[in-house]
Amino acid sequence: MGYQVKIQRVERGKTKSFYINFPAAVAEACNIEKGEEMEWIVEDKNSFTLQRVKKSAVKQPKENE
Repeated sequence: MGYQVKIQRVERGKTKSFYINFPAAVAEACNIEKGEEMEWIVEDKNSFTLQRVKKSAVKQPKENE
């Protein structure tokens, strides 16, 4: 399953930035929290990987629940 997003370009004087909105469904499924640090890994001109800077603790389900 994929989520399509559009890239936004913002120019302020001599600087410009590009923004990508992260779908809430994906963020919630991955337990992404506000302020969390991420980094982009450029695989090639068509492929980018977004990964956490600090690995998240994976919550394991408790037995007998």
